[in-house]
Amino acid sequence: QVQLVESGGGLVQAGGSLRLSCAASGRTFSSYGMGWFRQAPGKEREFVAGISWSSGNTYSTDSVKGRFTISKDNAKNTVYLQMNSLKPEDTAVYYCATSSRNNWLPPRGLSDFNSWGQGTQVTVSS
Repeated sequence: QVQLVESGGGLVQAGGSLRLSCAASGRTFSSYGMGWFRQAPGKEREFVAGISWSSGNTYSTDSVKGRFTISKDNAKNTVYLQMNSLKPEDTAVYYCATSSRNNWLPPRGLSDFNSWGQGTQVTVSS
């Protein structure tokens, strides 16, 4: 199947920026795109942004629009999440995942995804 490895997390001050990467290996052709999720302690895992491999269409949740940008490099089977103007509420473990169906943007939650990375911690301090 698909193996996903997230990187780029860290500790930043509010207003700072981070760029997350998700490198995919294996049968990436089996997926329709990639999405970023995040989960804070005691909170539900929530969708952040997604991108289609073929079309490049993107979608992001309202809370990050204007601050986060998702992009991809098909040749490297990698997706990125550029996070600017970070807020303490953005603190979470960020996961990437592969989408499992066509016409999946916007997603309807975790059910649209099948392979998951281990996550990378993003901590935003005040």
